[in-house]
Amino acid sequence: MQTGRTEGHGGARRRLVIVAGPTASGKSALAMEMAQRLGGTIINADAMQCYRELRTLTARPSVADEAAVPHALYGVRSAVEPANAAWWREAALEVMGRAGMPILCGGTGMYLAALLNGIAEVPAFDVAAREEARRLVAEIGAPALHARLMAVDPATASKLFEADSQRIARAWEVWRGTGRGLSYWQTQPTEKLSGWDVRMILLDPPRPDLRAAIETRFAAMLELGAVEEVKDLLALELDSALPLLRAHGVPELRAFLRGEKTLVEAAAAAVLVTYQYTKRQSTWFRHQALVDKSALHIIHARIGGSAQFSESFMGKLVNFIINDG
Repeated sequence: MQTGRTEGHGGARRRLVIVAGPTASGKSALAMEMAQRLGGTIINADAMQCYRELRTLTARPSVADEAAVPHALYGVRSAVEPANAAWWREAALEVMGRAGMPILCGGTGMYLAALLNGIAEVPAFDVAAREEARRLVAEIGAPALHARLMAVDPATASKLFEADSQRIARAWEVWRGTGRGLSYWQTQPTEKLSGWDVRMILLDPPRPDLRAAIETRFAAMLELGAVEEVKDLLALELDSALPLLRAHGVPELRAFLRGEKTLVEAAAAAVLVTYQYTKRQSTWFRHQALVDKSALHIIHARIGGSAQFSESFMGKLVNFIINDG
């Protein structure tokens, strides 16, 4: 069992492992194998898997997996407690501090970037700005508010999707509350992660393989009760602007439950939106230099199960993780 401690410049530095990549690329399976071999703790770096209400639909690790190796930050928040990068960074750092070999696993690039590069601290502002943003989203809709944001803060608005009500509202409240756009605050100096020697494994499978995996996985989710999960979630009558209400599969299965789509149509729509998201994830990871090239190992394949974990394959990865240079 490895301790995760290495000697670096200025004293001992601990080893941090990141397993990243698009949805359904096999990150969880690979992280499990690594944790078993290295005595590691798997730390969730997927925004939707932070919530407890949708274990199946967000593909959280099973109860058996969580019992097999230590897991952290999975299902730790209620749907009414929106997670964000600032909260997650502090929570991840706390777990990293006590884990023998921390293994971050997830595809939320914004969380990983916040951890490694720091996160902008936006000054406190009047709560009225937040209330105004939420009211405008409800009254005129996210696309219309996005258009207003484009007029006053184009640098931020140009980076946001027109339907992303949560981020558009956040950008509007920052502009209204501070007089400066969110992009301005994001360019201010931040405190980067220090004291850790990072190794990142990026899964970048061929898109046809990813599409097939998404289809297979969603079919399995339906078998495991995804429809019932969504039904229970909707019964809580939560604010539709909450992040978990927009998780892949929720709007589509909600349409099925309302009789607006057949289950086949809802499944096809969920698979499509998930696949489109994976394309954006893959593009983002390819263009973000989160770590030095020497600390990055890219696998151009999907990890599909234990059959791929040969001693040769895992031996190379373990050597990459524990050895210096």
